[in-house]
Amino acid sequence: MYLVVIAWLYVTVMMAIAEATSPVGSLLGALVTFVLYGLLPLSILVYILGTPGRKRKIHRREQAERAAWLAAQADKAAPPSDAVAPDAGSETTAAAVAPGVTPVREER
Repeated sequence: MYLVVIAWLYVTVMMAIAEATSPVGSLLGALVTFVLYGLLPLSILVYILGTPGRKRKIHRREQAERAAWLAAQADKAAPPSDAVAPDAGSETTAAAVAPGVTPVREER
């Protein structure tokens, strides 16, 4: 793509030089020739041809943001690594009962 851009700029510079050095030409005419035949069409061409690359870049950035968000969510949901695993049974552990307090049952 850049080869086409360089070649067309070369052609338009040569056209502008020919316009400027012509006996009936002027520097203003050379400038208009260079801008209207060179810079304006090339800027549109480079923008259009660069669209797939911009879309790929945006997609990669969105994927990276999504991966970072998922990693942050996984870190929030995961218990700390130094935490003690809870008892798998339905009974409380002996350490959970305060010493000196006896359990009292209701009478039926």
